[in-house]
Amino acid sequence: MGAADPARIQGVFPFAEREECQSFGVTRRELDIMQVNICKRCNLSCKHCHIGAGPGRTERMDRDVMAACLRLFARNAFRTLDITGGAPELNPDFPWFVAAAAERGIHTIVRTNLAVLREEGCRRFPAFYAEKRVELVASLPYYTEKDTDRQRGAGVFAACIAALRELNDLGYGRDPALTLNLVYNPGGAFLPPNQQSLTAEYRKKLADAHGIAFNKLYALTNNPVGRFGDFLERSGNLPGYMKRLVSAFNPAAVESMMCRNQISVDWDGAIYDCDFNLALGLKADLPGGVLDLTEAELPVRRIVFADHCYACTAGAGSSCGGATA
Repeated sequence: MGAADPARIQGVFPFAEREECQSFGVTRRELDIMQVNICKRCNLSCKHCHIGAGPGRTERMDRDVMAACLRLFARNAFRTLDITGGAPELNPDFPWFVAAAAERGIHTIVRTNLAVLREEGCRRFPAFYAEKRVELVASLPYYTEKDTDRQRGAGVFAACIAALRELNDLGYGRDPALTLNLVYNPGGAFLPPNQQSLTAEYRKKLADAHGIAFNKLYALTNNPVGRFGDFLERSGNLPGYMKRLVSAFNPAAVESMMCRNQISVDWDGAIYDCDFNLALGLKADLPGGVLDLTEAELPVRRIVFADHCYACTAGAGSSCGGATA
């Protein structure tokens, strides 16, 4: 699967050359989050997916690499393990990974597309998540069927609502120990609305129509790489979208970019500064992957920036945890 390269757009001032990137272009000494992409396989083929995940992808992390991630996690005193995909539930070693993290007392986030929880073979995961006290970050691009299905495929919204109801019944979004956060992605070449206002709108619409409760809503800016980047190129919207991101550049968002306090590990153990660099194959400035560094302390390093980073610094900023500025 290809990934559009926004660096090819003429007239875009190179992100890495911005003055703010010279000041904040290195990682913090102590990293908080280890994000681990354990597979590219997914039951969906969402239009905004930056890694091009789908049913035909076969890449998946094996248990040896997962164990190496846990060793590196402990060695470097990370605070949060963030498991993503594809649909991480489709990796056969996923339950072992979550259980091993729980045994070590690690705060674990799982990023789920919700619809996969209605698939045969995955129905057990809601109860499993509740048992292991996993924090869930669940993708729901919009609170209406029409807009969600347009991005993710026919019938997906109904499956998501059924999964959310089951999670609520288990205590997610209601019990303080069971956190359920939702993720919004714009349906086109525009920036997300104000996160606080959108949260209130989601909360009211989902409660009134479906009786659903959740904790937080993360409003993410679509990054111009992967499947969304390919769409922008095909439709001729890539130059305009990049210029929109550049014009909305917020210097205050650079200091709080997620690449400053996390690493992203791909299915093969390679390490990146973020999941978007992972999609583009831009490896972190480190002497190897997790299999090479399990006994090492990760050094302060210069972040690998490129022009797609404008998506994380536009407007209120954007990260895997929503707005940043």
